[in-house]
Amino acid sequence: MTTRPWLTRNLKLTSGISLLQDAASELLYPIMPILLTTVLGAPAAVVGIVEGVAEGVAALTKYVAGRLADRFAKIPLVGAGYGLAALGKVLVAAAGAWPVVLVGRCVDRLGKGIRGAPRDALMVDGIDVADRGKAFGFHRAADTAGAVIGPLLGLAAISWFNGNLRLALWVAVVPAVLSVLLVFALKEPARVPVAERKQIVSAPLPSGFWQVAAALGVFSLLNFPDALVLLHLHDIGFSVTGVILAYVSYNAVYALLSYPAGAVSDRLGPHRVIGIGLLVFALAYAGLGATRSHLLSALLIGVYGVFTAFTDGVGKAWISGLLPRELQGTGQGVFQGMLGLGVLMAGLWAGLAWGADGRIPLLISGGLAAVLGLAILVLGHRLTPQPQAA
Repeated sequence: MTTRPWLTRNLKLTSGISLLQDAASELLYPIMPILLTTVLGAPAAVVGIVEGVAEGVAALTKYVAGRLADRFAKIPLVGAGYGLAALGKVLVAAAGAWPVVLVGRCVDRLGKGIRGAPRDALMVDGIDVADRGKAFGFHRAADTAGAVIGPLLGLAAISWFNGNLRLALWVAVVPAVLSVLLVFALKEPARVPVAERKQIVSAPLPSGFWQVAAALGVFSLLNFPDALVLLHLHDIGFSVTGVILAYVSYNAVYALLSYPAGAVSDRLGPHRVIGIGLLVFALAYAGLGATRSHLLSALLIGVYGVFTAFTDGVGKAWISGLLPRELQGTGQGVFQGMLGLGVLMAGLWAGLAWGADGRIPLLISGGLAAVLGLAILVLGHRLTPQPQAA
């Protein structure tokens, strides 16, 4: 008998699929804000608008996709989502003007919105609630390993193509297509009877779910897209290579700590891990806003990776444990949609308030996140009612 019953076939496959897709996405991601502002001549506000609108598209899609995942087969939705993401990367690579980048990012994020909730529901099927932190942590670690590989591939491509950012972006299409092909190996879980399923999916989501989703949704208003954080590094003098290497360090920390953070949340409670994560976020953002030192900024980007490891998978696991099996897709769709709308608004206000180097938005978000992190640490246990059975 396996010593890790939570490490199911679908968890392994979804982790591999996410690794490939994230390698593609994160090859593109650190290059894109520089492409927009230097090659295509767009102002900094456009970076926030592009990422904010793209995340808004994903957010609006996540709710619908989550509802569909609880009513119909999940694998076709997952496949469609990864296929659209691959198409979006083609559009960004081919863009000759910033509105085309906006369309490409929206198509990419539309794919993310379609696949996210059904993939997460598919992933946790058959995994005990007590092991959800480990399961989501394992998935996020694999996903983020792709985010380490992708930028390194990007650096190699930039070198190979003599600094041509457009040609380097085409490399992202290869792992994106491979991730789509791997979807066909997933196994659809057994369906509950139609009459029973209709009765359950029409039921309201638990009150505990709404409390946790609201608390984390408030934070998303402070968490503007990482593209703006990378633009800040470029604004204070980091080279393209320096920005990409800083992003690699962020993702390396994120990947290394995701599984341990998930395992600790299973033991100590997700609110404690997330509360600490928000305090780390406050330190990273406020520190980046307060310094122009390249060394200190690079170290703070690594610290920022600790925040993401402590909150991303742990937040999804927290939500998953508050939902019955038949509402996993709907609940994850609503939750992830709320976060996406928050990031949309954060990207818009931060982009418009950016100024010369983004110092003001970084300091504002850092200060407010510290207050929210302390509140979740002290009061978070009240937001964690007895979880539903697996």
